[in-house]
Amino acid sequence: MRFELFIATRYLHAKRKQAFITVISVMSVLGVALGVAALVIVLGVYNGFTTDIRDKILSANAHIIVSGVYHSLPAREHPDAPLDSVLDAVLAVQDVEGATPFLYAEGMISSPRGVKGLVMRGIDPATAPTTISMLRNLAEGSVDGLVPESGPPGVIVGKELASRLNLSVGSRVNLLSPAGQRSSAGFQPKIRPFRVAGIFHSGMFEYDSSLAYVSLQAGRELMGLSDTTLTGVEVAVADMDKADVVAERLQTALGSGVQVRTWMDMNANLFAALKLERIGMFIVLAMVVLVGSFSIVTTLVMLVMEKTRDIAILMSMGATRGMIRRIFMLQGTIIGFVGTLIGYALGIGLGELLQRYQFIKLPPGVYTLDHLPVLLQASDIALVGASAMILCFLATLYPARQAASLEPAEALRYE
Repeated sequence: MRFELFIATRYLHAKRKQAFITVISVMSVLGVALGVAALVIVLGVYNGFTTDIRDKILSANAHIIVSGVYHSLPAREHPDAPLDSVLDAVLAVQDVEGATPFLYAEGMISSPRGVKGLVMRGIDPATAPTTISMLRNLAEGSVDGLVPESGPPGVIVGKELASRLNLSVGSRVNLLSPAGQRSSAGFQPKIRPFRVAGIFHSGMFEYDSSLAYVSLQAGRELMGLSDTTLTGVEVAVADMDKADVVAERLQTALGSGVQVRTWMDMNANLFAALKLERIGMFIVLAMVVLVGSFSIVTTLVMLVMEKTRDIAILMSMGATRGMIRRIFMLQGTIIGFVGTLIGYALGIGLGELLQRYQFIKLPPGVYTLDHLPVLLQASDIALVGASAMILCFLATLYPARQAASLEPAEALRYE
């Protein structure tokens, strides 16, 4: 192989009249490099956006939701059984790190600045922070304020909602429930006073503007529900990527009468769309690498035409057709390898700069974050490099075969 590699590298350094071949080789290298760099950056940005969206969704939601626990759980003998039996059954499942009951309802919030519809979630202040990470890092206030020692119960609202209604910790608001009562004056919704106990900031506009947390007891009283009514149990697992495995264990442990859904199931359409976009971007940008590989074909074809006499002399001196074929295959592979390395340097370097300095800003009112996120993964980088090298290698096959098919006598006849 030393002979073929020596000749291939010498041909890449053409001199005098063949200098234009060197120029074409450089352009081929740059074409491959730009394609690789573009793929690395775009896949890094995609990973950054996807990871950011996933983290923000999971900051306000648990990994798994078990619903219907107060209807057919085998561990309980009657509907008024204590909640501890449900939580114990959930916490006993392997890889479950935390569980908390919750209540889901829709209502309205009013203040002197206006009225806004919202989703209310009743939670247990003692156990909810173990499964909902956002409650452990409130922008203002504390979860403990949901159940004050005196005065009206507390409510935790999002930053956007607080800004719209001019709320701060300690502000008085009214929560309205559609589960009202009929009277002589007609249907009257339930209205209860609350005090803002905290403000959260998830980064997701939908959550920050339309979600509020209250205690379980306050939510039941507002909705006119019994003391045992629940929507379900939220579950946190050790590895979010294995939530589906834990969900199967929970389904087996709790029986078929309950519904177990993972964060993947509840956001399947969103992540399927993001995955489709990823595939589309990869295919489109791979075309850039393909253009660079076509340049390699041009370079090798022209080189074969220029080096016809050299090929004939080498073959007359004993070089086999396999050696000639490998010379040109190695030359194209070297061009692809150098282009891939330069593309790695450009793509990874620019990605690291974007991660560190965040100099590309995004409008915060449109996107879920204020800068362009980049997350480089070794698997993506390896995939880009492998794809580029395969395309470059395939581009060498035709010119190498043409070079190996030359007949020495015909090539030297008119020399």
